[in-house]
Amino acid sequence: MKRTLIVVLLSLFFVPLAQAQLGVKAGLNVAELSGREGESSSYKAFYHIGAFYQANLLGPISIQPEVQYSVQGGKLKSAFTNYDTQLHYLTVPILAKVSLGPVFVEAGPQFGLLLTASESGKVQVDLAPDGAPAYGNVSRPATGSFKRGDFSVVGGVGVNLAAGFSLGARLVAGLNDVSDVKNLSGINDPRLQNRVFQFYGAFQLGR
Repeated sequence: MKRTLIVVLLSLFFVPLAQAQLGVKAGLNVAELSGREGESSSYKAFYHIGAFYQANLLGPISIQPEVQYSVQGGKLKSAFTNYDTQLHYLTVPILAKVSLGPVFVEAGPQFGLLLTASESGKVQVDLAPDGAPAYGNVSRPATGSFKRGDFSVVGGVGVNLAAGFSLGARLVAGLNDVSDVKNLSGINDPRLQNRVFQFYGAFQLGR
């Protein structure tokens, strides 16, 4: 995954910048981690910031690579656990974009590289002498509990406003399991996927 992400980042520079419209963006992430048996997931609010350029290809069709710092995660709860997870990613969406007047739709893949992760709340901390799980309230780093790479698909819509501003909304659906816990069972089975609703504002130079 790391090698793929590096190749993608380098490939962005093959689009001539003279034909591209550079921009910056920031907004709200409403994220959850879904798919773990025995625990219910719920959404939490985070944020993302980034930069992009839009390169025109043919008529209303363009390609828009981006680089973002994106905070994701969510709340997980069971009969024994109740904790929040924060995942800090460097993400690279590469989107095909179709503009229909001021309205646009966009879709494509997204590659993510996990930078850091943390957990806070009631989680399993150890095993009791009789082998039963022991729980406690903690606030701790958790980078080692998650895979460094994440692959998602992105779809969204937006509207271009005056003076280079735009507003948009996206769904980012993770496709791979991001948990890297190997030796636990039951409610700790390693099956977690990112799901993020993004709402953003962007400013584009030269439009």
